[in-house]
Amino acid sequence: MSARSDLWGGSSGIQLAVAAVTDAGLKREVNEDSYLAEPPVFLVADGMGGYEAGDRASAAVVAAFRGRLQGREFAAVDDVRDALLAADDEVAAVASRTSRGAGSTAAGMVLVQYAGAPHWLVFNVGDSRVYRHVDGVLEQLTVDHSLAQELIQSGELRPEDLATFTDRNVITRAIGAPESLADSWLLPVVDGERFLVCSDGLHSEIGDEGIRTVLMTRGDPEAAATDLLALAIEQGGRDNISIIVLDVIAVGGSTIVSIDDLADTITV
Repeated sequence: MSARSDLWGGSSGIQLAVAAVTDAGLKREVNEDSYLAEPPVFLVADGMGGYEAGDRASAAVVAAFRGRLQGREFAAVDDVRDALLAADDEVAAVASRTSRGAGSTAAGMVLVQYAGAPHWLVFNVGDSRVYRHVDGVLEQLTVDHSLAQELIQSGELRPEDLATFTDRNVITRAIGAPESLADSWLLPVVDGERFLVCSDGLHSEIGDEGIRTVLMTRGDPEAAATDLLALAIEQGGRDNISIIVLDVIAVGGSTIVSIDDLADTITV
């Protein structure tokens, strides 16, 4: 297991507390997940390709974002677009050097300046997720790019049957694959919000209610992250597990509002 925990404050007045942890789980010999939890980027990548390339694919995604955005207080929307394009190229290069191919999910959030105000640019490719928790309410911000999600949306699969669906891990978009378009949303930064970024090794073992309970009852991001990891392992730990928990401690004059009043969909 590897973990980190940080407090961060920028010249803009935004203060964040963040903790991140990753673990191979109980069934996998290699951890193919990678994460980046350094302002302005908070990102989880879940690599595919087996021992040949999965870990290198997810590391390539992280490297593309770190190389273009690290050290800044804010990024621009175009910077995130460039990082996603670079990640796609780098993962495709990894895949070209393997017999089985390679790919990676990517889900995360980046601090950007938009219309003169600080925003989160939330994005995903694949089935890693970003959640927002405020006042006991948990909302999944991203939408899985997966066969299971498509069947649920078409009415061919009931959400309550997802746990027994044998192809629930089949994804329909991936970094490095022909279909790699990211979905993205802009959300103003507000005081008191808590975010969770995670690979499917967490949400495939713990339902939303279990996640919500931990996020609501653990006041410290490090405690929340480590407890979520322990719970996922207790439930089977069948995949690699990566978790980032981020709290917005202060913004300056912002108030908590519903996500329904905040989200603007954009293209990156």
